Amino acid sequence: VQLQASGGGLVRAGGSLRLSCAASGNIFSINDMGWYRQAPRKQRELVAAITRGGSTNYADSVKGRFTISRDNAKNTVYLQMNSLKPEDTAVYSCNADILAHYPGRSYDYWGQGTQVTVSS
Repeated sequence: VQLQASGGGLVRAGGSLRLSCAASGNIFSINDMGWYRQAPRKQRELVAAITRGGSTNYADSVKGRFTISRDNAKNTVYLQMNSLKPEDTAVYSCNADILAHYPGRSYDYWGQGTQVTVSS
């Protein structure tokens, strides 16, 4: 199983970016999916998460600006980031709780990080 993230880049404050993360490989089902970020000299934090059924959870710092969504048919999670601020600058990583075989147990998988840089 692999998670492939894309969509990071450099943007001015107030701008927008859309991150995507596609899961591939031997997948039976995907439970929760989410995005985390880690800025220099800071701990990794949860940005947003979404259940298979579409329930969402956001960090207070991004509420109203970021939207997480997923396409279960494509095994993909998205993060639409609007009104970006310099403090959103970080490496963003996707995460998914994946059941590869049924019956079995699910495991956490991580995508490679993608850099988001917001200039002032």
